[in-house]
Amino acid sequence: MPRQARIDAPGIAHHIICRGVDRCRIFKDNDDRDHFLSRLSALLTDCDARCYAWALIPNHFHLLLRTGTTPLTTIMRRLLTAYAIYFNRRHRRSGHLFQNRYKSVICQNEPYLLELVRYIHLNPLRSRLVADLAGLERYRYSGHRQLLAADADWLDVNFVLSHFAAHPAEARRGYRTFIAEGLAELDTPAGQGEDKTGKPRPQVQQAVAANDFATRALAESQRRMEKSNQLRRLNLNLEQLAVVVARSFNLDPAMIWDPGKQPQRVKARSLLCYWAVNELGLTTTALARLLSRSQPAVSQAVRRGQQLARQEGWQLEKLINL
Repeated sequence: MPRQARIDAPGIAHHIICRGVDRCRIFKDNDDRDHFLSRLSALLTDCDARCYAWALIPNHFHLLLRTGTTPLTTIMRRLLTAYAIYFNRRHRRSGHLFQNRYKSVICQNEPYLLELVRYIHLNPLRSRLVADLAGLERYRYSGHRQLLAADADWLDVNFVLSHFAAHPAEARRGYRTFIAEGLAELDTPAGQGEDKTGKPRPQVQQAVAANDFATRALAESQRRMEKSNQLRRLNLNLEQLAVVVARSFNLDPAMIWDPGKQPQRVKARSLLCYWAVNELGLTTTALARLLSRSQPAVSQAVRRGQQLARQEGWQLEKLINL
């Protein structure tokens, strides 16, 4: 069966996972890691691509990249080929270093992008390379440390932190809290031990399969596509979405657009922002212009709206059909 062509276009964000062949180590020491990062940073600059998150694990790595005009396939071919040649020469080995093709999953909206940043930066904890958050903040081979220190010349620190606050110190505190909240996901059977033979326990295998991020990303992408088609059939735009949300809170639609901190207004505005980004496909930057608010403020509203939808069971489809 022929391989499925990768989806790529300028400006698309990709979660990339690349593993060593037969689960072999692709980074044996810090010299290997430093060499890989040096090549990666040079390529990002050369190809006008942006990196939002990364983590190096002994037998694989994660990247969250947004491509520029250079296709992702070109970037990854140059990175993996050059590194494999270096690694084989240095460690006196031959043959393939990487397992099959790298995985790449498209990230199409910004709330999900933040979840990806957190997932990737928690990988050293998940892989038990560090014991706790304090260790993660000292771990050199993850973008988490760079985001908190804001000293990276090739990681797009400002883009990620702008989703939490406008002031850098406040944004880093918000990001640190966001990462800490993700620790609850590590307290699952997938994070527990192995059986006596050294193999993962059946419940561990099931948990890993059920929580495989690439699988969930594909499912989420399909879900968004189906909902987007539904909204297009209904010809729902931002103003109509505001009417639907306002009606659900017994508010005049104008009250959503106007500034105000009354609880019902804040809830309605947060859900409007969340659905505008997640369902209508608007960016937080475009939405900020329409609402006459800052991009960090809109990003925070999107996160609040996402939490409201999950915690209180708000579903856009049901509201549309009322």
